[in-house]
Amino acid sequence: MGDNITAPVQYWSQPLDNLLAAMQSTPGGLSTADARQRLEQFGPNLSMAGASLFLPFLPMLPMQILLTNFLTDFPAMTIANDSVDRELVERPRRWNIQFIRDFMVTFGLASSVFDYLTFGTLLLVLRATADQFRTGWFLESVLTELLILLVIRTRRPFFKSRPGRYLLMATLIVAGVTVVLPYSPLNGLLGFISLSLPVLLILGAITVLYITSSELVKKAFYRRVQI
Repeated sequence: MGDNITAPVQYWSQPLDNLLAAMQSTPGGLSTADARQRLEQFGPNLSMAGASLFLPFLPMLPMQILLTNFLTDFPAMTIANDSVDRELVERPRRWNIQFIRDFMVTFGLASSVFDYLTFGTLLLVLRATADQFRTGWFLESVLTELLILLVIRTRRPFFKSRPGRYLLMATLIVAGVTVVLPYSPLNGLLGFISLSLPVLLILGAITVLYITSSELVKKAFYRRVQI
């Protein structure tokens, strides 16, 4: 009788042990996924709403918005298998709604600042047409969202924390596809236009400045906020 009861308990407890071990190793990944989702909802939406107030054309076409979301969601699907820094799993952590709110506002505002910098550069410095503007913002939006995911997944400087293999592969693939799209035969269908090398270099400089600033914001944020 005792053996008959023990056997099912042992059978079901083994998967449970595996699940608990997996959960212990992935809270940082779950936090990254939630933080990334909140940031994507707040920052770009704030930028889009603001841009629509002064632009004489749509900042992005509906198809381009859907494409941006699709491309940036692809690497995010690999977060569950991402590697997690050791210090994030040394002790249990509670789900902190105030932390998520502060994170969303802080990094969302930082994202919007650089979106508006991109808008100003494209319109006032480069005198971009509507198609050039949309193409430039598409490139900047996707590339910065890919890179900011590598920044917010760790409290360390992002180059000192190795991402999971699938996250890194997905990020590189999507970045490559993003850069190629405006120069592919699909550019007309998607409403894109080829950009000159100087424009690409300026957008690249803004992207580097954004990631550098985000690292500084992250350092100040975690010095102030503890969870």
